[in-house]
Amino acid sequence: MHDASPQPLTATTGGPLRGTIAVPGDKSISHRALMLSALAVGTSHITGLLEGEDVLATAAAMRAMGARAERSGPGEWQVDGVGVGGLLQPAGALDMGNSGTSTRLLMGLVASHAITATFTGDASLSGRPMGRVIAPLSQMGADITASPGGTLPLMVRGIAPAVPITYTLPVASAQVKSAVLLAGLNTPGVTTVIEPVATRDHSERMLAGFGAELSVEQSDAGRVIRLTGQAELRPQSIAVPGDPSSAAFFAVAASIVPGSDVVIRNVGLNPTRAGLFRLLRRMGASIEEMDARIVGGEPVADLRVRHTDLIACDPDPADAPSMIDEFPVLFIAAALATGTSRITGIEELRVKESDRITTMVAGLRAIGVTLEELPDGLVIEGRGGEPFAGGATIASRLDHRIAMSFAVAGLHAGRPITVDDRAPIATSFPNFLDLLRSLGASC
Repeated sequence: MHDASPQPLTATTGGPLRGTIAVPGDKSISHRALMLSALAVGTSHITGLLEGEDVLATAAAMRAMGARAERSGPGEWQVDGVGVGGLLQPAGALDMGNSGTSTRLLMGLVASHAITATFTGDASLSGRPMGRVIAPLSQMGADITASPGGTLPLMVRGIAPAVPITYTLPVASAQVKSAVLLAGLNTPGVTTVIEPVATRDHSERMLAGFGAELSVEQSDAGRVIRLTGQAELRPQSIAVPGDPSSAAFFAVAASIVPGSDVVIRNVGLNPTRAGLFRLLRRMGASIEEMDARIVGGEPVADLRVRHTDLIACDPDPADAPSMIDEFPVLFIAAALATGTSRITGIEELRVKESDRITTMVAGLRAIGVTLEELPDGLVIEGRGGEPFAGGATIASRLDHRIAMSFAVAGLHAGRPITVDDRAPIATSFPNFLDLLRSLGASC
């Protein structure tokens, strides 16, 4: 997806961050908007779509399976759907680039159609496990052949009709939940997913918005989601809110750089995604919600973030799913707080684009942080606001969130911090550096 030669990025301490920005559209919602629009009968209109490489991989895959997905302006797309059950056999392999979300959700779509699709990806994605998705989709009747270790490249031979199942998630994973629900769309009967720990609910919200027959209720076993298959989805107009995972980098940057005062407009604050902002407030961060509103069924607000002294955190592991992608930049905040933070219950980070626990531990140690690595997390001794020592080059392991997190760290460091390769940032946040610089950052 990007040039193979590394493109180093160096961030240095400068003045305070000041100004107003708008982050790109939510990645999770963007993926789902394209997929469900491609399964509706008629033309859907999407505004605010994130146009990073991950989401573009989803758009290309939907086109390869018969939908028309065309860009009409910045973040503006029109999608002509093929209808549930109407996906066509792709002519070649579906290249997912670095996108685990695209891969897992599209595996679900293909599983209940009578087509065969081969999924490929870059080196990072090809090392990520797909077994947790393969298991339930195989129970529904799909025939899936993966590389050793349950990784890409893999082939999904879908089946129609598939078999409706009741599936209890063994680990908290919105991607697995969504894959099963998407497979259930073209499956006769009722497909049921039980999640003992609630995960982000964008799929449920959007499926209902497109007209699927779906119910959600609480039980002793957790959230029970039931989807009645073979529905006809209605085309929609979708306004994608700003991605809270992208806003997180600026919220932390403004919190740690003295004198900063930043407004981040149009941030999605779905309760299943806003865990970082809740935790930062408990650490003493100044985060003010302005103009709170509902956009397309999702809560949205503008966030004003000002620099404050942070205190250590000891987050509840039950909150991890609501901020699973934000932990790398949380580690940066915790490393500058006063006190010792103990962050556990996040073993999921070991199977992201990189092993984010080990990768962050190595990087933090290189810039002067004292910490202990645990099997499911880490213990960080905060520096009480004292800048990072810096003066190191960080191995990002082709992980966009690692790269962005250490770019933020470099804004409050005694010596510059260099990230070995900025290129992976484009997978989720193409204008990240431009926005940082617009606030006065030196990077």
